[in-house]
Amino acid sequence: MIAEQGRLAWQIATGYGQRSLVETTMGRYKSLIGPRLRARGFVGQQTEAATGVAVLNRMLQAGRPDSIRRQPVIA
Repeated sequence: MIAEQGRLAWQIATGYGQRSLVETTMGRYKSLIGPRLRARGFVGQQTEAATGVAVLNRMLQAGRPDSIRRQPVIA
């Protein structure tokens, strides 16, 4: 498909840009929280995971655009 229609058409057809955004977000998450849990006890692991989820949700919310639905203009 790349040879026939070009790289941009392939990216749009496969959703490659969305995948790239997700991978970037996970990379940021791992750099902040780390790729594994550090707590030894189960309760500590649960707390660490919950904190990680809260950080990830806040990062995603910060990068999400504020969209406003507009009323269609009738000509």
